Amino acid sequence: MLRLECLRSIYSELQNCLVVTIMGAVAAELQSLGHRPNFFYLQHAMGLASSMGLGLALCLPEQQVIVIDGDGSLLMNLGSLSTMARYRPKKLVHVVFDNESLLSVGGFPTATSTGTDLEGIARASGIPRVATVRSVESFKAAVSDAVRSSELTTIIAKVEATGPTAYVTDLSLLENRFQFRRYIQALGKH
Repeated sequence: MLRLECLRSIYSELQNCLVVTIMGAVAAELQSLGHRPNFFYLQHAMGLASSMGLGLALCLPEQQVIVIDGDGSLLMNLGSLSTMARYRPKKLVHVVFDNESLLSVGGFPTATSTGTDLEGIARASGIPRVATVRSVESFKAAVSDAVRSSELTTIIAKVEATGPTAYVTDLSLLENRFQFRRYIQALGKH
């Protein structure tokens, strides 16, 4: 299963959500589908997308938050799973693309390539809804179900270790930060 096809399958559902992605391939692939002001590409902070998503979900409990993470990033910050489980924000969906490698920084294998079970870790951390998916159809269904459920969910999507040909885009990271902030501020005015 390709990450880009998974992203394409849920792209329309992301329109009214706050979306936080990790750096590298995920950010480049999401941008390739079309940037939106509610997308924040967390560059230069590997491992912290889940923490940022949790903060947003706690501060804006009525807003759907979707974190698009990777196995390498999550492995750098496993404590975020237990912290998310402790606070259980109802509108946080944590998607983890597991390609068993650090693709964006050279393709080095991660611990999932030798047996680390992210679904098991999420369950043991207390995440109430966890699933591992292996097809685009099951991915799309799992994300849609998670958004409708209004319960903290982690979805592990097993994907191929392939990515975009380039990671550089024309989106200014500083402008992305200000644009995302303006989007959140506008939510409070409705």
